Amino acid sequence: MSGTTGGNEPKRVLFAGYAPVHFICFLPIYLNLAADPRVELWLSGGFAGEGDDGTTYDIEGFYDPYPVNHDRVLPWAEAREREFDVVVCAHTSSALFPRRVSRKVQIFHGVSFKNFAVREKVLVYDLLCLPGRYHAERFRERGLVRDGAARCLITGFAKTDRLVEPGFDRADFLRGVGVDPARPTVLFAPTGNKYNALETVGREVIAAIAASGEWNLLIKPHDHPKRGVDWLGELADMRRGVVRLVRELDVTNYLRAADLLLTDASSVAVEFTLLDRPIVFVDVPKLMVNVLKKGAPLDLETYGRKIGLLARTAAEVVPAIRQALAEPDAQGDLRRKMARHVFHDPGRAAERVTAVIRHAAGLVAKLPEEVEVLQP
Repeated sequence: MSGTTGGNEPKRVLFAGYAPVHFICFLPIYLNLAADPRVELWLSGGFAGEGDDGTTYDIEGFYDPYPVNHDRVLPWAEAREREFDVVVCAHTSSALFPRRVSRKVQIFHGVSFKNFAVREKVLVYDLLCLPGRYHAERFRERGLVRDGAARCLITGFAKTDRLVEPGFDRADFLRGVGVDPARPTVLFAPTGNKYNALETVGREVIAAIAASGEWNLLIKPHDHPKRGVDWLGELADMRRGVVRLVRELDVTNYLRAADLLLTDASSVAVEFTLLDRPIVFVDVPKLMVNVLKKGAPLDLETYGRKIGLLARTAAEVVPAIRQALAEPDAQGDLRRKMARHVFHDPGRAAERVTAVIRHAAGLVAKLPEEVEVLQP
């Protein structure tokens, strides 16, 4: 398929997303492409909302937190009328495609065992950048690796590259957050789906951890919860003593600083396996039922919550945290196995995904050898 630019003109690449995590997943790739004079990078999308005519996208402030060229940030109404060589998305819908584009690249934004990304609708993209072997197997099981469909590529997951970088000063970071680095730190980071742990037992869990006085507690609400709750506002009264609310959009450094992750069904649990530290899951049975009702291939058998301890009630959370910190390697073998299975060569994924986008734009003829193309 020919591109929309000709001659020696730069290739026009559009990234479009509707939640902060979408661009956080693209940011390391953006920085790579921004240094390439052969590429003209554009950004669009915006905060998703509902208007009289359906979903709306508010670009105001969406890209403000990031080191981007703000002269190339377009409201969606304008972006969709332009032509691009490549569109890149980290969400699985086609809602933010421009009217005319030559190639469509999917980079995904999570690796949760809910597996919402493993579905037919993603085949509207031309190239799928899979995090690793685990997702390749799930796509094949669902019949999504086939002739005439999107090419499934094993690239790795760019968002996690920083998790394995050396040089992070945990103590300095935690002092900056305002907590004592000598005290063990728990990061509470639930998913955004309905009936998540923050919705169901959040206040009770937070109060119990704070009352124990044993750990720092950092609370990172999901950046676009399905019910649209402003959790930072709702929990403001609980920010005292050892409890801090995380307002930053990127959870990466908080994961690096945490001694233990407390979550429910969020993809951060899978990302945290790269750090090989203990995890406690808060049981969210209604959420799991909803996942199955939506037809996602929920996988609790391969790894799921077996990579940590499961607290079935709010009262079980504090004892579970104590046990997990006392025996930090109890699920270590399975955590390490999951990390190897889910993430292809972490640390260089952004390079490989960048190469895929250059290939999609027609700037390089072949994909790198480190990128495996799945065969039907």
